[in-house]
Amino acid sequence: MANTFFVTGTDTEVGKTFVTRALMQAAIESGRKVLGYKPVASGCELQNGELKNSDALTLQACSSIALPYAMHNPYAFAPAIAPHIAAAQANESIKVAHLSEGLARLKATAADVIFVEGAGGWRLPINDRQYLSDWVKTEHLPVILVVGARLGCINHALLTLEAIRHDGLVVAGWVLNQIDPTMSQYQANVDTLKQRIKTPFLGEIPWLAEQANDSVHNFIDIAPLLK
Repeated sequence: MANTFFVTGTDTEVGKTFVTRALMQAAIESGRKVLGYKPVASGCELQNGELKNSDALTLQACSSIALPYAMHNPYAFAPAIAPHIAAAQANESIKVAHLSEGLARLKATAADVIFVEGAGGWRLPINDRQYLSDWVKTEHLPVILVVGARLGCINHALLTLEAIRHDGLVVAGWVLNQIDPTMSQYQANVDTLKQRIKTPFLGEIPWLAEQANDSVHNFIDIAPLLK
C-alpha cells in the first residue's frame, strides 16, 4: 500500500503545487514510484473536450505511472473561484465518497508514494456541510504543511497547525517556500517558525529563477517521510 500524504498550505497562492512537485521529484530520486492527486480544482480550461487544471496537469506530468487525467483530478471546474461555489454553478455536488474512490484507484496501482494536493488553505468548503479537511480526516492522511514566507506567515502557520492537530491528524512535516523575495526580516521570521513548529522540517525553498525550477527538489529532505 502506497504511503499517502496530504499537502496543504497556509493560504492560497503559497506554492502548494510547486512544493508538491518538488516532493514528488525528491521521492522519485529516492527510487520510489510516485503519483500526484488533486481531488478538487477550479480555474480549469477546456482541452480536447475535457476541463483540465494546470496544477493537476503538473502533478500528472510528474507522476511515475501514466494514468488518464481524470484519475488525477476527479472534480474540475472552469471558474477560478472557491470550488464549492463553482460546483453549485455547475449544478454539481462534491462528494467525499467520490474523492475516496479516486484515491483508492491510485492506491491500487504500483505506486509507492502518493501526494495529494489540497486547494486553498486547510478549511476549504467543498459543499454546504463539509470541508476538504473532513475528507482528509476520513482518510486519516498525514499532512505536510507548505508555509508561504510572506508578511503574516507566522500567524497563518501556527493557526493552521493548530487546526490540523485539533482535527486529530499527524503533521508529517513542513516546507518553507519563499514567495516574497522582498520580505522584511526574512531570516528572523524563518528562525521564529523553526523554533515554534515542532514537527519535521522538510526543506527551505528560496526564491528561484524560472530556469532553476527543475532542480527545486534538491532543497527537499524526503527522508523523514519515507522511514
